[in-house]
Amino acid sequence: MACCKGIAVTSRVKYVQEHHGEAGLGALLEALPEDRPLLEAHVLPHAWVPMDVFIRVNVAADRLFGRGDLKLCQEMGAWAAERTLPTLFKLFFRLGTPMFVFNKASKLWSAHYDTGTMVAERHGDGPAHLFIRDFAQPHRAHCLSVLGWASKSVALSGAKLARAEEPRCRTHGAPECELVVEWR
Repeated sequence: MACCKGIAVTSRVKYVQEHHGEAGLGALLEALPEDRPLLEAHVLPHAWVPMDVFIRVNVAADRLFGRGDLKLCQEMGAWAAERTLPTLFKLFFRLGTPMFVFNKASKLWSAHYDTGTMVAERHGDGPAHLFIRDFAQPHRAHCLSVLGWASKSVALSGAKLARAEEPRCRTHGAPECELVVEWR
C-alpha cells in the first residue's frame, strides 16, 4: 500500500476548513466515515498515511466544493504549497528559480511519498517537464495536486506562470505522468 506524509492530508482538511468553515469541515468528515476517526485524531505532519486516504479526501472535497472534475485538487495543491511549507523550503523559493525548486523537490520526493520518483527536466529556456515515475497508486487527484504545487512554486520563486498542464497520465494509459510547467 502506497503512503504519503500526513501533511498532504491535513493540508486538504485545513483548506476545506479555511474556505468552507466548520460546516464545510463537518460535511467533509461526514462524507468520509471510513477516514473520520483518523482525520479527527489530527494526523501528524510527518506520519505516514495511506495514499487511499489522501485520494478519498481530495475526491470528496472536490465533489463537495468543486465541480466534480478534480480541478479543485490543483487549487488545494497550490494552496498547500504556499501555506504549509517550512521556513527552510520558503528560502529555497526566494533564492532559487522554479527549476532549482523542482530539482530540490525531485530529490526530496521520498521524504513525502514512499513510492515512485519525480524527475525534473528542462531544455534551454523551454518549459520544465516533471515526470512522476513508478508511482504505485496513480490517481488524477494526486497528479493535479502536484501540478497545483508546481504552479504555485513558480509564483513563489518570483516568476510568472505561463502554462501548467498534464499532457500524459498513467490513469489514461501513459507509461508515466508528465507535468509541463512554463514561466516567464
